[in-house]
Amino acid sequence: MCCRRFSSGFTTSGLFDTLRCFRGSSGYSSASSTGRTSWSSAPRKERRPLFPARIHSKALNLRPSVIRHRCRSLHPTLQSCSCRATHSDAKLRDPFTLAQKDLTSLYDDIKKELFVAKTELKYLCDYYFDGRGKAIRPIIVVLMARAMNIHSNRAGDLLPGQRTIAMISEMIHTASLVHDDVIDRSDERRGKRSINDVWGEKKAILAGDFILSAATMALARIGNSTVVKVLSHVIEDLVRGEFMQLGSKENEDERFKHYLEKTYKKTASLMAHSCKAVCILVNSDPEVHEIAYQYGKNVGIAFQLVDDVLDFTSGAEQLGKPAAVDLKLGLATGPVLFACQQFPELHALIMRRFSSKGDVDRAWQYVLQSDGVQQTTYLARRYCEEAIRQISRLQPSPERDALIRLTEIVLSRDK
Repeated sequence: MCCRRFSSGFTTSGLFDTLRCFRGSSGYSSASSTGRTSWSSAPRKERRPLFPARIHSKALNLRPSVIRHRCRSLHPTLQSCSCRATHSDAKLRDPFTLAQKDLTSLYDDIKKELFVAKTELKYLCDYYFDGRGKAIRPIIVVLMARAMNIHSNRAGDLLPGQRTIAMISEMIHTASLVHDDVIDRSDERRGKRSINDVWGEKKAILAGDFILSAATMALARIGNSTVVKVLSHVIEDLVRGEFMQLGSKENEDERFKHYLEKTYKKTASLMAHSCKAVCILVNSDPEVHEIAYQYGKNVGIAFQLVDDVLDFTSGAEQLGKPAAVDLKLGLATGPVLFACQQFPELHALIMRRFSSKGDVDRAWQYVLQSDGVQQTTYLARRYCEEAIRQISRLQPSPERDALIRLTEIVLSRDK
């Protein structure tokens, strides 16, 4: 159901087969485990494993026996309230419609958190909170909160702290965008000039810092030390992920692991920990916390994988940013790493971060001639399947079904 819009004309049997079931943990070792040996479907070159099995079982700490055991049975406290029907039986709800009521005044409330007397600083901080963003993070947080409230035998309405977490997730995300644009020297964001392009890098950095400080103050007001500890991981992961993006791995196996870990830290960590935080406020069962975390983690990784695909398949008008921006920044994303298995010539380009004249165009052509886009899309689909498996363990509710529906939207989006 989730993937009917994607082509099935490429080899998928055996590719990351164990992505359906991950070894659960709150660290990254469970965030990017991918599974068995898979094979490239390149018609012109000898087939060889895309990523040898040893990287999945050893480097990513994947233990198939544990995985199979965890997939066959649920924690005793969850068996009585897990779904009796599969997600395909559920009447899937539109996530945007369900979350709309709780998000109507989201950006206005964020602007209140950012209130300062100095007009210019306030204008900088409010610049991206104009309602033109996807708001995917607060939507996920709101739906997860309501689904968890129902699962925990409470009323579905949001608690004040849960709504604050939805605001915080958007504030942290936006602050990271402001800082990313400075690092990448980007001149466009969400279809308009970036903050650093309009006001300069120094003021942009200060604006991003101020947004983070406001988010931290809002987090402190929630008054739950466990929630504070969980969400503090997000900022740490963002910084570590940015440092990882500045480096590269020469070994091809390590390079893909590096890419997935960076993807988790820069994108999925915020979704995963925000989902876990709203769950903590209403449920004390660590196993239920893990369901929320795993859903956010897997959807977050899939979201970024699709974003990396769109860098090759969508124009600047759809994305709101220039196409091929990752290559121009020297970044080897999923489509490039998969293409490298069919075109080893890409290895040298990756190591010099596409810095020589013509490198970006050559890499672009290699990716288009390979099945890198399809393989990355397929990998995103497997992460979404795992997200569905996790969230389907909750009590049935419109919000739970909307979270299932959201995985299809993540996969089929074109911007």
